[in-house]
Amino acid sequence: MPPSHQDKIARFRSLHESGSLFVMPNPWNAGSARLLSPLGFAALATTSAGHAFSLGIKDSNRGLSRTSILDNARAIAQATDLPVSADMEDGFGPTPEECAETIREALAAGLAGGSIEDAVGASPAPILDLDLARDRIQAAAEAARPSGFVLTARAENYLWERPDLADTIARLQAYSEAGADVLYAPGLPDLEAIRTVCREVDKPVNVVMGLQGATYTVEALAEAGVARVSLGGSLARAAFGALVRAAREILEDGTFTYAQDALPDREISAIMADRVEEDRR
Repeated sequence: MPPSHQDKIARFRSLHESGSLFVMPNPWNAGSARLLSPLGFAALATTSAGHAFSLGIKDSNRGLSRTSILDNARAIAQATDLPVSADMEDGFGPTPEECAETIREALAAGLAGGSIEDAVGASPAPILDLDLARDRIQAAAEAARPSGFVLTARAENYLWERPDLADTIARLQAYSEAGADVLYAPGLPDLEAIRTVCREVDKPVNVVMGLQGATYTVEALAEAGVARVSLGGSLARAAFGALVRAAREILEDGTFTYAQDALPDREISAIMADRVEEDRR
């Protein structure tokens, strides 16, 4: 019997309370979620970047609607028995109530958790004022609390050319006080900064791997105090990279050796859902 939505939420919350680091890969659609689910991961997360690329558009918090993000997340959640956390960008609106509504809709989509950023995209001031950012997290946390939905608060300084570690930590501390369950500052410059963040906050810390630049092992991240590792859009980019390399091989070399590394059809078919459309018109 598949787990209930509440079972998934409880399982996801327990992962953060276990004291052991876990890696949460990011499928970009239901098919990639099905492929990742049996491999041994304990949870999955969505990726706005991977979803955007699959639609042929740039990743930006102005390019995807709440409906598009959550419809994609719902399809992923329905494709797996694992808990799924959603990348909910900036909460799809500047006000605390809009962030709370995003949480309510994420719950209706069957999600076990989700993240909200404190950035509103390219502008003269992409990072929100701290008071407003804290109020947004507080409203989201109040909407999440009755169900146990795991709320991740993101401090986006380092993605918007504001390499201010002290301000990033102050923001994460404020979001923790506002009720966030997990704290996340993507783009931290090195392992020492990661270690400092983990030491200075009182909630589990998520770190993203798979971006360009320095990489660290799971063991090193666990030693630094990290509770959870996500992969952002890197798996989607890896898949698209394989696609482009295969196409270039065909055009430039006239060969088809890429097929040797492709998953066999029978292996993929064994994992995918067996569905029959009654009306195929």
